[in-house]
Amino acid sequence: MQEILTQQDYIKLVNELIEHDKLYYQECKPVISDYEYDLLLKAAQKYEKEHPDLVLPNSPTQRVGESISKGFEQGEHLTPMLSLANTYSKEEIIDFIKRVHKLLNKTDIEFCTELKMDGTAISLRYENGKLTKALTRGNGIVGDDVTNNIKTIKNIPLQLPNDVPELLEIRGEVFMHKKTFLEINSLREEMGLDLWANPRNAAAGSLKLLDPKEVAKRKLDIVCYAITDGEIVKTQYETHLYLKSLGLSVGTEGHFQRC
Repeated sequence: MQEILTQQDYIKLVNELIEHDKLYYQECKPVISDYEYDLLLKAAQKYEKEHPDLVLPNSPTQRVGESISKGFEQGEHLTPMLSLANTYSKEEIIDFIKRVHKLLNKTDIEFCTELKMDGTAISLRYENGKLTKALTRGNGIVGDDVTNNIKTIKNIPLQLPNDVPELLEIRGEVFMHKKTFLEINSLREEMGLDLWANPRNAAAGSLKLLDPKEVAKRKLDIVCYAITDGEIVKTQYETHLYLKSLGLSVGTEGHFQRC
């Protein structure tokens, strides 16, 4: 994409991003790839960095995650649920590693690498070991309460071991296997319904169904990767091991590695 040079170009770009957000988050019908979207978003961020006094308050760069859905109650995250930064550049990864070395004043650093599942973020809240609430990311502060839908995912334990903290919030990614995605799209085609654009949108759309029985038919899966209590473990690698010890899914063998 060409560099944004005028305010008019920027305004047009923001409106384009808003439309893509609507298609992606609300209608689950994206018309461009993640890569194409990220290029548009980076162009907007670049302009806003250079012209901070001209930033539009409705710019997608100013918010986090999807919109709140009708038909669901909402709940507040114990800890803000922010999005992760991404990159398509090897140089940016190298720069990140250099910043880590500089910040810690050493180069002998262990990293935990893990596969990023293409699904929808979820927060699982356990109180006294019992699953009491599951929230979508929403706006990062408040999300949709999809607890009943989450309980249809078979590898999410409803009760954790007794030795867990009194209050524990776990972060994960709900996703749909490609095989299931193809089966559902084939069925939708036979019924004359619109096809899902990709497994991620199918997972997000399925989680927002109002009938848990219908959600169960979608055969959703989950990978857990984080806890909000920083005192339980010291590293991200230990986080995976801890979650696995609780009976939570952390992916198949090789999903995360220490390097």
